This record gives sequence, structure tokens and C-alpha cells, in this order.
Amino acid sequence: MKIICVARNYPLHAREIGAALPERPIFFIKPATAYAASGIVSYPTFSQQLEYEAELVFRIVQRAKNISSENALSIVDAITVGIDFTARDLQTQLKQQGLPWEMAKAFDGSVWWGTWQPTPPDWENIPFRLFREKHLLQEGYGRDMLFPLSRLLAEASQYFTLEPGDVFFTGTPHGVGKVLPSDSFSVYLGDSLVGKVQVQSPSTCTAS
Repeated sequence: MKIICVARNYPLHAREIGAALPERPIFFIKPATAYAASGIVSYPTFSQQLEYEAELVFRIVQRAKNISSENALSIVDAITVGIDFTARDLQTQLKQQGLPWEMAKAFDGSVWWGTWQPTPPDWENIPFRLFREKHLLQEGYGRDMLFPLSRLLAEASQYFTLEPGDVFFTGTPHGVGKVLPSDSFSVYLGDSLVGKVQVQSPSTCTAS
């Protein structure tokens, strides 16, 4: 499994971080170890500014390479809402030095997604929402994407072979903000709760 993500795919989010709108989709990849499957996210020890980014997420079920936009939607079968966690301070430092910023985006436990749902035909008009406790942090719609899902999938397949089990994040709307070590997040697709995330203080555990 690989996790394919899209940067700056919502104009208002690009504006809030002071970034120019891209002319073509910008992709980056997270490894399988980035997935916080338990729903518990450990605040990274190397960051003082971890930020949340709620996103619509799709599941790849068919192998595809150089697929056309017309056929691209056939390779996904389910939708959910996920959170892309970004070590924003580290990302800023790396960008300023002209360096790749995978360390700020693809670290262990840097991504999570909720329970998969059948993709409704009108998914672009269904709101997705991120809450901290009962406080609404982000709300977005697929219709507001800069690049539609069919184009994203088609262009991503030019660079990476898409395989069954891969997970496709589609970018975040405006409203990103700072994560606190004790945060509890809930994500919704329409009126349906698709999952919860608990953030905990930095772990001192080491690999066994």
C-alpha cells in the first residue's frame, strides 16, 4: 500500500498558506508506515507546530498506469474522510533551504482515514467536516477542488502505477490549524461519523 496525496488542490487553502495555485496537480507519497491505523496519533518529537488537514480520500481497487481521465473513476470504489498531519515548522525550514519536505509529511503516524463508504454519485456536493470535540474546524466539498478527481487519478498514474489497496488523498480545504497533544478529532462525511482520532504526547517508545 502507498498513500498518494495532492498539494494545493483547494484555492482557499493555497491562499491561507501563501502559496501560488499550481498549473498542474502536485503529488507526494507517504509510505504505509505513515498510516495511524489505531486512530491514535503520537505528536512528533521533532515538531512544535503539527497541523491537521482534513481531506476526501478514495480507495484504489484496480491497477492503472497512464489511465485516461474518462476511465479514471472506474479504479476507485469507496470514499471516506482522512487527516493529513503536517509538521509545518519543519516543512517551512526545509522549503526555505530548497530541500525536499518528506520528513515533514511522510513520518510515521502522519496520516489517518476513517471507515470506507460506498461512493455516492453526488459525492462532490456532500460536505466533509473535521471537529475538535464539538467545535467545527474544517468543512469542504469535492466540487471546490482545483483539479477534479478524474484528472488527479489520470495524472498521478503517469508517474506512479496505481495498485489495489492504494489510498488517494485529494487535498484540504481552508481552515488548517495547529494540533494540540491532547486533541480529539472526529470526521464526518455528510451526516455520517466515519471515525475519530486521538492525539497523544510524544512517545518515548523505540522499535523492537
